[in-house]
Amino acid sequence: MTPSSKKIRVLIVDDSLLFRKTLEQGLNRDPRIEVVGSAADPIDAMNQINSLRPDVVTMDVEMPRMNGIEFIKKLIPIHPIPVVVVSSLPLNVLDALSAGAVDFVKKPAVRSPQDFQNFIRDLGFKIKVASTAHVRQRPAAPVPPPMPTLISPADNMIIAIGASTGGTEAILAVVRDLPATTPGIIVVQHMPPGFTNMYAQRLNKICKMKVKEAENNDRVERGRILIAAGEYHLRLARDPRGYFVKSEQGPKVSGHCPSVDVMFDSVASVAKRNAVGVILTGMGQDGANGLLKMRQNGAYTIGQDKDSCVVYGMPMVAFQLGGVSRQLPLDKIGDEIIRYLNGVRS
Repeated sequence: MTPSSKKIRVLIVDDSLLFRKTLEQGLNRDPRIEVVGSAADPIDAMNQINSLRPDVVTMDVEMPRMNGIEFIKKLIPIHPIPVVVVSSLPLNVLDALSAGAVDFVKKPAVRSPQDFQNFIRDLGFKIKVASTAHVRQRPAAPVPPPMPTLISPADNMIIAIGASTGGTEAILAVVRDLPATTPGIIVVQHMPPGFTNMYAQRLNKICKMKVKEAENNDRVERGRILIAAGEYHLRLARDPRGYFVKSEQGPKVSGHCPSVDVMFDSVASVAKRNAVGVILTGMGQDGANGLLKMRQNGAYTIGQDKDSCVVYGMPMVAFQLGGVSRQLPLDKIGDEIIRYLNGVRS
């Protein structure tokens, strides 16, 4: 077997024996995946990781002896292995992603054969993506340098941010310290229903700007961040009062709903040069074509660089297409947004 076709070695961690067995059978049907072991709790998992050296770990969060969040925090400094969380609880998932998990899959609510087949398909895809992820030990948070002062920007400016795998923490890193006077921001992060609302609530507790899950006809205002709802496309629109959003269900675009391409396309058409577009870590190419349209229509566009991405997919394609005005490490993007809004041009 060639290196490119080498099977991805997976360790399953879940306290349900039946679920572990069913998961193993489902994943082993994928020719690119080999389940090399399973564990009923994190303590057993750590022992197996030391001996089996899996490429990816799948795990639930609520487990005996140690919860999954603490396990991830202990695991990553010793073995920087990609972890895909399997859970139905949004808060647990967000805590796990914050602790260092690469991605997650929602457990099927109804265990019909079709639901489970879809779940296995999604999990298999996430495992393949995770096997390519750049997992880093999370350093102790440094004292952040002060954000540059924002000189009052024009009211017709807007910021659009798109991300996927690794994006929940990347988006937070960009928007956390943006001042409350920052122009309105709209965001697409690939997440299912329920998770986007919980994510918006979490950001709202941390950021200086106000954050909410987008609803149809929400106004895009200074000091406000709107997060696209799961399974709803987010489009920018404008009327005599200013910008607002359309949040509507529809078919997947570029493989996703919400789609970054849909959002960026609308910003390119509506805001033109009065916009900043940011594409962050994620698998695939959703957003790359839309960011190119934004740049072609006069917007300033920023792409996350390879070294700081969990998965350098979406930003890479956008860069290769010519859609990125400037490529930067994640910790420089917030400052760059302020710099551009202040009228500083490279």
